[in-house]
Amino acid sequence: MSDGLAIDVSGLEKRFGERIAVRDFSIQVPRGRIFGFLGPNGSGKTTTIRMLCGLLTPDAGRGTCLGLDILREAADIKRRVGYMTQRFSLYDDLSIAENLDFVARVYEIPDRRRRVAEALADLGLAERRDQLAGTLSGGWKQRLALAACVLHRPLLLLLDEPTAGVDPKARRDFWDHIHQLAQAGMTVLASTHYMDEAERCHEICYLAYGRLLTRGTVAAVIEGSGLVTWLVTGDGADRLARQLEARPGVAMVAPFGNALHVSGTDAGALEAAIAPFRDLPGLAWSRAQPGLEDVFIHLMAEAGSGGR
Repeated sequence: MSDGLAIDVSGLEKRFGERIAVRDFSIQVPRGRIFGFLGPNGSGKTTTIRMLCGLLTPDAGRGTCLGLDILREAADIKRRVGYMTQRFSLYDDLSIAENLDFVARVYEIPDRRRRVAEALADLGLAERRDQLAGTLSGGWKQRLALAACVLHRPLLLLLDEPTAGVDPKARRDFWDHIHQLAQAGMTVLASTHYMDEAERCHEICYLAYGRLLTRGTVAAVIEGSGLVTWLVTGDGADRLARQLEARPGVAMVAPFGNALHVSGTDAGALEAAIAPFRDLPGLAWSRAQPGLEDVFIHLMAEAGSGGR
């Protein structure tokens, strides 16, 4: 892989009938990095990820994945990829060990019993090896699915909203293991709706209406948004939302419980907009660092106003 890149693509496009799912997408992803794909439903995240790894043929564009051409060598790419979908896709009526043994047979993995045993140990599944997959909780199903995805030791792991419906402890354990895989050299592409998961990625990109709106580290994306944010707390703060939204200089207002994040891109205009509310009793105003969620709400508003 030249220059240490796991993925190097430019100008990718994909249509489904008259609908453009992805347009003019270009990206480079270094090996051993965790790269997060964020965006609303229908933004093109899954379609983009599938094109990047040869699972879906683009209508336009070019590039490489794992040093292989995504158009001419898609079959070779697929053998080097692990793909974990949002929906659990293993067999409920087989045990954990039986499911992994089946996957090992499909991939024709040499010394498969040893490799299955290693996977059971690595994901903490050994003590449950004989439990039927259909009886597992969401978190344990997630561990089993991940074990199956990495059993053939792929160079690239694709995660399509893998922790949907999983409790916070299981999600944290899952991401700890993903970081271990990345440290060992595996490249990971993950689509997610969770901001805390996005913050665990080395880099993120945000898509809307099939277009790449921004990319970079979380800190760089927040800084590059140009947002200025004020935090207002106190009894009744949330009831100011509609009044503040109508003020010139206010780009958006986001409630967080009884507090509000009031944001704009012009610091002076924003301060003028909130000035009439600063002396209301019971409220406290302070400058705040915009969060990732603030940035993405702002990006969606901008993308929507620009049309599809």
